[in-house]
Amino acid sequence: MNEYELKVYEEIREWQRKLKKRSGMFARASKKAQTKVNQLIPEKIHQILTESIKNMVKATLAGSTITTRKDQGSELTLQGKDQMLKKKLAAFRKAAVVEGAGTGAGGILLGMADFPLLLSIKMRFLFDAASVYGFDPSRYEERLFILYIFQLAFSSDEKRKDTLELIENWEERKEKLLEVDWQEFQQEYRDYIDFMKMLQLVPGIGAVVGAYANYNLLDQLGETAMNAYRLRILKTPPQI
Repeated sequence: MNEYELKVYEEIREWQRKLKKRSGMFARASKKAQTKVNQLIPEKIHQILTESIKNMVKATLAGSTITTRKDQGSELTLQGKDQMLKKKLAAFRKAAVVEGAGTGAGGILLGMADFPLLLSIKMRFLFDAASVYGFDPSRYEERLFILYIFQLAFSSDEKRKDTLELIENWEERKEKLLEVDWQEFQQEYRDYIDFMKMLQLVPGIGAVVGAYANYNLLDQLGETAMNAYRLRILKTPPQI
């Protein structure tokens, strides 16, 4: 193991510790409030939202399979792969900021359009991340891994710990996984981003909030994707 890989191990350990920490008071209060709101929503509405997000994600996955170039980092060292992903993240983050500012400035209707547009940007980034680290996103198990990275990035404390454990032991666990729990997937994601995205609909501040929120959401996803694929490449993930 070279010097850079030793440095990566330390970064992974710090990332794992951060994921296992309890969220701050504001985040926990927001989660409790959102849970109460969800309990008031009729089950039929939850089913409609689940199917909508499921179909939206599957359509994005299918499109990303066609547009993603395979083996983008095949000749690179781990350090080279990390550098390539950081460059790609900067480009995707810029696109997300422009999209968030534009839809945020356009009022409620355009603000609502931000949800599928941002989701598409996130999924396309994750497909590129898989390719950079040498994994084929056209394979079903790799698309499933992408969905769990997404869930790890945008979920509550309890679900985040469960998903991290799954990713840490992916090779042993993947054969038993058939599909994600779409109800849980959509609800965790909605709960995570709802507060910021609701502020994006407020006239006068929507553009600023949209740009800021999208920047941070892409940063969160980028860090999660990089470390999840580093774990797989190094094969023996450090345990805490």
